[in-house]
Amino acid sequence: MRAFAVDSPGPIESHPLRLVERPVPDPGIGQILVRVHSCGVCRTDLHLAEGDLAPRLPLTVPGHEIVGVVDRLGPQASGRFDLGDRIGVAWLASTCGVCRFCRRGNENLCVSPSFTGWDRDGGYAEYALADEDFAYRLPQGFDDATVAPLLCAGIIGYRSLRRSSLRRGGVLGIYGFGASAHLTAQVALAEGGTVHVLTRSPEAQQLALGLGCASAGGAYDHPPEPLDAAVLFAPVGDLVPTCLAALDRGGTLAIAGIHLSDIPRLNYASHLFGERTVRSVTANTRKDGRDFLEIAARIDIKVTTTPYPFEDANTALLDLAQDRVQGAAVLVFPASGS
Repeated sequence: MRAFAVDSPGPIESHPLRLVERPVPDPGIGQILVRVHSCGVCRTDLHLAEGDLAPRLPLTVPGHEIVGVVDRLGPQASGRFDLGDRIGVAWLASTCGVCRFCRRGNENLCVSPSFTGWDRDGGYAEYALADEDFAYRLPQGFDDATVAPLLCAGIIGYRSLRRSSLRRGGVLGIYGFGASAHLTAQVALAEGGTVHVLTRSPEAQQLALGLGCASAGGAYDHPPEPLDAAVLFAPVGDLVPTCLAALDRGGTLAIAGIHLSDIPRLNYASHLFGERTVRSVTANTRKDGRDFLEIAARIDIKVTTTPYPFEDANTALLDLAQDRVQGAAVLVFPASGS
């Protein structure tokens, strides 16, 4: 099978993904083999390719928004899926199930997890393995390329929204407006929120307004009213003081990314006093995934995608880095697989 692997991390302009040939993997105990139809392109993949996140395996295959069909069942597969079923594979690949966090329902904080496209080969390949218990049934009504971004951009955005503690009917600020943010905004709007978007891209600002957001301005602009909650999607630490300064008393900022540049010094009176709160977001639970996919189907979430042929994976990452992607970039595989 063909796969793109991170050969030597470096600037995305150097095309650090290398097209390689590998044998189709055999599913192990409790695993399934997935023939990949599409795979979303996430900013985490960009951080991996450029070395902000060190690959855990030599020649790691990125990609953790995988949509495909079950091609083969491994030994002791439980029967959740049949051959030919369309399924999704996301970032959280496995957890230990026995640590203090797993036992109390916080499996996103597991001390011994594994992640798709980081320490397990991901979906920038024609086939991928997944633990059956960590795969998702996908809602009807979305084609393969459209549903792919829901599996990370959607799920992590949903968890970030919940971490922001936005009250029903509250005012939300969204900083950065790419794949995850444009899905999160729709959930907040469907739940009665007022959403203000702060982003540097004029195209993203227009997308936000088209989705029903109340305003769209520059990333460092002040929103037109105090925010009850904010979610920072842009991996820019310089924006943290800006976000906090825009919060009303008692407001919460959730930082969505796995990678963030350094945060400048905060001023307690200006940024934190008044019971303002900063929260990080770490992965997600499977319940987050199931809950979000149900909501996405119920509200008929609109997914804006920019498709790329599988062979153009480096180009997709380069366009993502240079803000040339509308919504979510998605790799689309030849219909026949190989």
